[in-house]
Amino acid sequence: MQKLKDILYKVAIVDLIGSTDIRIKDIAFDSRKVTSNSLFIAQKGLQTDGHLYIKKAIALGANTIICEELPKSLQNAITYVVVKDSDIALSYIAANYYDNPSKKLDLIGITGTNGKTTLASLSYKLFQKAGFPSGLLSTVQIKVGDISYPATHTTPDALTINRYLDEMVATGVSHCFMEVSSHGIHQKRTESLHFRGGVFTNLTHDHLDYHKSFSEYRDVKKSFFDKLPKTAFALVNIDDKNGKLMLQNTKAQKRTYALKTLADYKAKIIENQFEGLLLQIDGKEVWTRLIGSFNAYNILAIYGIACELNLNQTEVLRIISELESVAGRFQYFVSDSGITTIVDYAHTPDALKNVLQTINDIRTNNETLITIIGCGGDRDKAKRPKMAHIASVMSNQAIFTSDNPRSEDPQKIIDEMETGVSAENYKKTLSILDRKQAIKTANKLAQNRDIILIAGKGHETYQEIKGKRYDFDDYKIAQEILNSQ
Repeated sequence: MQKLKDILYKVAIVDLIGSTDIRIKDIAFDSRKVTSNSLFIAQKGLQTDGHLYIKKAIALGANTIICEELPKSLQNAITYVVVKDSDIALSYIAANYYDNPSKKLDLIGITGTNGKTTLASLSYKLFQKAGFPSGLLSTVQIKVGDISYPATHTTPDALTINRYLDEMVATGVSHCFMEVSSHGIHQKRTESLHFRGGVFTNLTHDHLDYHKSFSEYRDVKKSFFDKLPKTAFALVNIDDKNGKLMLQNTKAQKRTYALKTLADYKAKIIENQFEGLLLQIDGKEVWTRLIGSFNAYNILAIYGIACELNLNQTEVLRIISELESVAGRFQYFVSDSGITTIVDYAHTPDALKNVLQTINDIRTNNETLITIIGCGGDRDKAKRPKMAHIASVMSNQAIFTSDNPRSEDPQKIIDEMETGVSAENYKKTLSILDRKQAIKTANKLAQNRDIILIAGKGHETYQEIKGKRYDFDDYKIAQEILNSQ
């Protein structure tokens, strides 16, 4: 248990009623998780307002309430702390409660529209192989050294982040690689963290269901770099037009990487095949099992991170040659009938375009390319016609199907996608609501040496329909279907 006055360090307090010389057993922002001597933080969320549950939290044993507005009736023996922003308060309270673990290891934050998971996951693997016990906070999984935990959000809440960082410190982890989403930045989940470095991958159309405009989405990403300290490095993809903007106001040491532009870390693609990439980095050739120009950027960023953290360059390149793709990121197999099937998480227009461009760059055009694609429900609707347009233009056949429809009607999502298909490409498209049936149809259409791309869900092992999750793993289902013929 910790004293309240100690875990309120750096919290901007507007008003205080009660004593801070009391002990806190744990912290909760969900009233259902409150127990005796808990501190309850009332946050104003998208779905509900935590202030509505203050009375319930006290009934369950909370001795301290953090809130932006005092309840109408106050209870004796309860400490009320009024703050300007409960999200920021939670970030600092969580860090203080766990004794600021982000200051005790090298924490690298990775942000951008595409590539965050691959970059974080491969950096974790590289540092582990280099002999540095490492941690990972990603969309796919959370790793504390060799121990794995399931992930529920791209960037977890501040309590969860600090709890895992604390466990990392306790088990001797020296480096942690963390995906930093625009939601996480906007909701102040990373506000109190001490970053040793920040990395920017790229910026394209995404999350406009949450952010009011692309400029707001961009500026939220930029704010992450604005807050980096002088002791950190800011490594950005300067080939992206927003790269320079990310560096504009940062106090961190400015570093760049690129394939096309002059940069601190530069690479050249020599060969690009389904078997992998041959790159030239800093005048040295390295073969990697990863595929496509987008992965050339990822590899270069990983190399830059390692160099900024003073790893031996030759050793880094050796380890890069051993790295394998992340689950659901251009993950492929060749069936018994000679059909190449690729599963990829591409769920934005730019990511889909990059994957299809990579396939088209490698193939001889004697093969038929069939793309299976859907769009998630309750998410940015503006990208639906764009995704369908890209799939129909860059594939020989596009099959529109269900992704995670969530609360929406999946047929309406497909209807909205189809509005992006031009008249000359419409004959190249099919609409098959059932995702498994869509994969079966692609298999029936495909012949030896043809290519099937199943895009949108990648590593996910479920479909979310009307509030329920059903088992669905694109990669496993595709293997079952294509190898059963």
